[in-house]
Amino acid sequence: MEYKYLNTLYYPSDLKALPLDALPQVCEEVRDFIIQQLSQNPGHLGSSLGTVELTVALHYVFDTPNDQLVWDVGHQAYAHKILTGRRERFHTNRQFKGLAPFPSPMESEYDAFIAGHASNSISAALGADIGYRASDEQKRRVVAIIGDGAMTGGLAFEGLNNTSMNKNNLLIVLNDNNMAIDPIKGGFTQYLVDITTSERYNRWRWWGYRVARKLHLITDDNKGRVQRFTNNLKALLTKQGNNIFQGLNLRYFGPADGHDVLSLVRIFNEIKDYEGPKVLHIITKKGKGYEPAENDQTTWHAPGEFCVETGVRNQDPSTKKEPLWQEVFGEQLLTLAKEDERVVGVTPAMPSGCSMTIMQRQLPDRVFDVGIAEGHAVTFSAGMAKAGLVPYCNIYSSFLQRAYDNIIHDVALPKLHVVFCIDRAGIVGNDGATHHGLLDLAYLRPIPNMVIGAPMTKEDLETMMCLAKDYDGPIAIRYPRGRSMSATSNGQLTIGKGVCLKEGSQIAVLSIGAMGNTVADAIEALGEKAAQVAHYDMRWLKPIDEELLHTVGKTFDTIITVEDGMISGGLGSAVLEFMADNGYTPRVIRLGVNDQFVEHGSTKELYQLLKLDKEGICESLLQALEQ
Repeated sequence: MEYKYLNTLYYPSDLKALPLDALPQVCEEVRDFIIQQLSQNPGHLGSSLGTVELTVALHYVFDTPNDQLVWDVGHQAYAHKILTGRRERFHTNRQFKGLAPFPSPMESEYDAFIAGHASNSISAALGADIGYRASDEQKRRVVAIIGDGAMTGGLAFEGLNNTSMNKNNLLIVLNDNNMAIDPIKGGFTQYLVDITTSERYNRWRWWGYRVARKLHLITDDNKGRVQRFTNNLKALLTKQGNNIFQGLNLRYFGPADGHDVLSLVRIFNEIKDYEGPKVLHIITKKGKGYEPAENDQTTWHAPGEFCVETGVRNQDPSTKKEPLWQEVFGEQLLTLAKEDERVVGVTPAMPSGCSMTIMQRQLPDRVFDVGIAEGHAVTFSAGMAKAGLVPYCNIYSSFLQRAYDNIIHDVALPKLHVVFCIDRAGIVGNDGATHHGLLDLAYLRPIPNMVIGAPMTKEDLETMMCLAKDYDGPIAIRYPRGRSMSATSNGQLTIGKGVCLKEGSQIAVLSIGAMGNTVADAIEALGEKAAQVAHYDMRWLKPIDEELLHTVGKTFDTIITVEDGMISGGLGSAVLEFMADNGYTPRVIRLGVNDQFVEHGSTKELYQLLKLDKEGICESLLQALEQ
C-alpha cells in the first residue's frame, strides 16, 4: 500500500528528518498499517493502536537506540517495531522464523529489554539508568513505558520505591488506558481516575512549571522546594494531598493527551533533560482509531483475522467443535460453585482468557480479579483457604512462574487447600518463549505437599476439578491451550492413579496430559506394529502411580515417556528416578523439550519442530521397536 510518509521510514533517523507538522499524518499511516497487517496476520491489535502517537513522539524526540526505550507490556510495541527497521518484515510478526511477538534484544538493538510479561519495565530501566550513570555513558537516557494494566503488578511498585531512593534520571511514561486484556479494577485504577479529573490543578501546575523553567526559576538546587510548593498548591485547589508519585519524590507531569502527538513531542522535549526521576502520565484509548476495537476492547485485544471494512472477525468454519480447555474449566467451576458455597475463583487479570467470566456473570461476588499480580493471587488464595473457602486460582503456566515463592511459602508449607488451575500449559504457539508453559511440571514436582495432575480429556479435567474440591491440601491441575478432546472409556479417575489405555508386548509408552491423545494417534499409525506398544496415561505426576510403574518396570525392557514440558525434572525424570531407586534397568527414552527456550510459531509447527507431533512420536516408536 502506498503511503505519503511511511514507505520512506525505515529507522528513527528517517522520522527525525520530517517536519514536525508531518507527524499527525505519520501516525495515521502507522495506525492504518497495523490494522491492515493484523487483519491478515493476527496479533495484539488494541494495545498497539493505543500507543501510535506515543511511539512516534518518543522516536522523534529521543536518540534511539542510544537512548533506550523499555516497553511494558510488549504488545504495546508494534508501532515501535515498524519504525525501527522491521516494517518490511512486519508481515512475519509472530510467525515461525519471523519477527518475535514482543520486543527482544536478540532481534533488534532498539529493543532494550525483553517484554513478554508485565510490570518489569521500571526495575529494568532503573537498573540501566544507574548503570549508565556509573560509566562513561551518562548522557544516555532511559525511558520506561508501562501500560495495559502493568501498574497493578507488585514489581512495578517495588521499582517505583527504589527509583525514589537512588539518584537517577529515569523517565517513566504511564500509559493509562484503564485496560489490561479485560478492564482493570482496584484502588490504584480509581486513584488514576482521581488524578485525571483534577483538571484545574493539572492545567495550572503544568503552565507554572513551563514558565518557571523558561525563567530559570527551577534548578537542581531548588527543585525540592518548588515541588513542595506545587504540592501545597494542589492541596489548595483540589483538597487532595500529594499523589503517590510526588509522595515518592518522583516529579509528576500530566495527565496529558496520549493521542496528541504534537503535544507529546513538546512535553518530551521540555522534560527529557530534567534532572532526577520523573513520571509522565498520559491518557490513551485502547483500540484508538478503529471503531470496532474502541467499542469492544477485550475482544479486539487480539481478535484474530478480520475484515477491515466491516469489522467482522473470521470464525473457525468447522461445525463440529470440542470446547476449549478453558471453557471446560469455566463451566465446571460454575457447576462446583453452585453446589458448594465455599468455592471461589481467583485470577490475575485473565477472567476472559481463562473463562472465569462464565462464573463471574452468574456469581460475581465469588470471582476475584486481582489485576496483574500473580504472587498476590496465590497468597490471597492461601488466606481464603485458611478461612475455610476453596479457591480455584487460575493462572497461565508461564505467569505462575512469577509466584513460585508464594506457592512454596504461603500454600504448600502450611498445606492449605488451594486449587491451582494452570492454563496454557505446554506449547502455546505464536506468543513464543515468554508464554510457553513448559516449566510447570518440573518446578512444581519438588514442592512437598503438592499434588500435580494433567487431564488427557475434558472429562478428566472435570473430574480432577471435582476431586480437588474435597482434597485436603494444595493441588495443581495443568491443561493446554486449544480444543479439548473427549473420551468416556478411560476408566475411573483417582488421585495418584494412572490407567492402561492399551496393552502391548514390547515397549511401554507413558504419557501425561493432553499429549496422550497425540501418542494414541501415533500408536494407531503404526498399523500391525501397534500390537507391540502399550500405552499408559499417568494422569498424575505427583503422587506418581508407583504400582503402575512397578508393573511397567517388571514387564518392559524399553520405556518411552512423553510430555509437553521440559524433560529435565518432569515425567521422564520421575520415571528414571523410580526405576533407579527400585532396581529396574529398562532403557528409558524421554520425549519432551530438552534444555531450550522454544521460539514462536503455530502449535503445529512447533510440535513438529520438537518431534512431539504424531509423525515425530511415531518415528520415535519405530526406532525403539527396531533397536
